[in-house]
Amino acid sequence: MKEMQLSDQAVGALMMALQKSLMEQSDIVPVIKAFKLKESDVGLMVMNPPLVKFGNEAEEDEGEEE
Repeated sequence: MKEMQLSDQAVGALMMALQKSLMEQSDIVPVIKAFKLKESDVGLMVMNPPLVKFGNEAEEDEGEEE
């Protein structure tokens, strides 16, 4: 059995999944189960990392101008 480890990119993808889960108050398990993994020289890579969208920055900027 070959040992593998997560790449820095994969750790970042896991952290993004956690952040998204916390922000949306949703279950993280389906996101992690949906990860498509690929082996590389630096460890496992996540080919479909989650996207985390923060609030509309334009609205925040407008509020600061007042």
